[in-house]
Amino acid sequence: MKRILPYAAALAVLVAAVAAYILSMGNATAAPPSTFVLLDGSRKTTDDLKGRVTLVNFWATSCTTCVAEMPRIVETHDKYKAQGFGTLAVAMSYDPPSYVVNFAQTRKLPFEVAIDNTGDVARAWGDVQLTPTTYVVNKRGEIVKRYIGEPDFPELHRLIERLLAEQA
Repeated sequence: MKRILPYAAALAVLVAAVAAYILSMGNATAAPPSTFVLLDGSRKTTDDLKGRVTLVNFWATSCTTCVAEMPRIVETHDKYKAQGFGTLAVAMSYDPPSYVVNFAQTRKLPFEVAIDNTGDVARAWGDVQLTPTTYVVNKRGEIVKRYIGEPDFPELHRLIERLLAEQA
C-alpha cells in the first residue's frame, strides 16, 4: 500500500492538471461589442479584432504602473506584430485627451490608441476601473486572459505565441 500511495498522489495531481487545462480552454468569452475611437478620430469595433491576436490595454497617463509598463507593451507589440499581433491601448475616460495625445506622440507608440471619453468601453469590458487592466483576445475575438496590474511578460509572451500558432 505504501508503494502505491506516491503513484496515486502523482496520478491525482496529473488528473487535476489536465482537468484545469480542459476547463481553462472553455473559459474564453466573446469580447464585448465595443466601438473604440482612435486618436485620429477613426473608429474600430470589436469585430475588427477578429483574425488576429490582440492585446487590449486599459491605461491612464496618471497611472504610474501604466507608464512604467508601456515600454514593455511596445516591445511585445514590436516582437509579434509581423506574425499578426495587434495592440490597442484604451485611455480611461478621466484621462485628459491632450495628455493621451501628448503621451502617444512623445513616446512614438507604434500601435493604435483609443480614448474612452464616455467610459462605455470600460464598462462593456467588465466595468474596468483599475489600471492597468489588460486583455488578450484570440483570433476568434474571444477574451482568453485578463491581467489586472502589470502582466507577467514572459507568461504573456508564451500565451501570445500559443495563440498566434492556433488557427482562426
